[in-house]
Amino acid sequence: MAKTVKLADIAKEVGVSVVTVSKALAGQKGVSEEMRERIIRLADEMGYRQPSARDEAKGKNIGILLHEKHFSKYNSFYLNMYQLLATELSSHGNFGLLEIASYDLEKKLLLPGFIKEGKVDALILQGEFSKEYCEFIKKRAGVPVLYLDFCDEAMDVVSVVSDSFYGSYYLTNYLFDHGHRDIAFVGSLLQTTSITDRYLGYVKSMMEHGANVRPDWQIEDRDKTSGIIFTPDKLRLPMEMPTAFVCNCDLTAGVLIKRLEEDGYSIPDDFSVVGFDNFIFPGVCDVDITTYEVDAMQMVRSTAAAVEKLIAGSEVKKGMQIVTGHLVEKKSVKKRG
Repeated sequence: MAKTVKLADIAKEVGVSVVTVSKALAGQKGVSEEMRERIIRLADEMGYRQPSARDEAKGKNIGILLHEKHFSKYNSFYLNMYQLLATELSSHGNFGLLEIASYDLEKKLLLPGFIKEGKVDALILQGEFSKEYCEFIKKRAGVPVLYLDFCDEAMDVVSVVSDSFYGSYYLTNYLFDHGHRDIAFVGSLLQTTSITDRYLGYVKSMMEHGANVRPDWQIEDRDKTSGIIFTPDKLRLPMEMPTAFVCNCDLTAGVLIKRLEEDGYSIPDDFSVVGFDNFIFPGVCDVDITTYEVDAMQMVRSTAAAVEKLIAGSEVKKGMQIVTGHLVEKKSVKKRG
């Protein structure tokens, strides 16, 4: 049986995006007449068959690429987000196909299997990938590409992210409201855009309250090569301790609490701790963590809606779509004095 010619095949031959090919064949604006004629002629030569109404009714396959670093023992936040995303795509009549990206695949700039085999109509990169890999994917995927829960400085892709900056700012303000001034941040800077944004939100609050932003109170929480969060015994605490900690995620907050408890401290009696996400694997720690809840459901809804528009060849504004969340009070913060 002859291989079905897809828009991606034509786009690859011409050297343009799938969206441009779709517009050209549909007679939409945004394509020069010269390019439109070239695409139509090539489509005819390659044996491209315009989908019938029945074909259009069939769902699209959406590739979801998740890095293996997000699958450490207790780190299930992204798996939970993937399940929400797959469910949302299904409600639109589409199918979410998951593939795990190995460190090797990213480092060697290799295409995911479902891209090489032409199995997907769009690709969602979920979680952080290197700048080099993102540039490689944008050039070689041959299908629309979106980012979920991270972005890059190019701003030429739809990126749906949580409000990391202001979420962390509100959490730090919350600690000041509870009488704390000596506040540390736990998170490895530049490891992900969200960690860095959360640190900057913390810094904004510290500066506005006239508090010192001490280098020794910026505490590394993960291995910089693998991106995997430390176990409690590997978390290095400062010689002079703060009274409170802003953690870049709930998993890190849980690890910190476990380390402090192993050192003989009690939370929140001795130290106050806040996290981010409002999602933690059961059993990581025995303290309910005050946190900033990420609206994961709205994030996946925005991503699924953008995917549909891109596949249809509709105009979609590139750049960040920031989804706000809200602070959730629990039991890991105690008022001072």
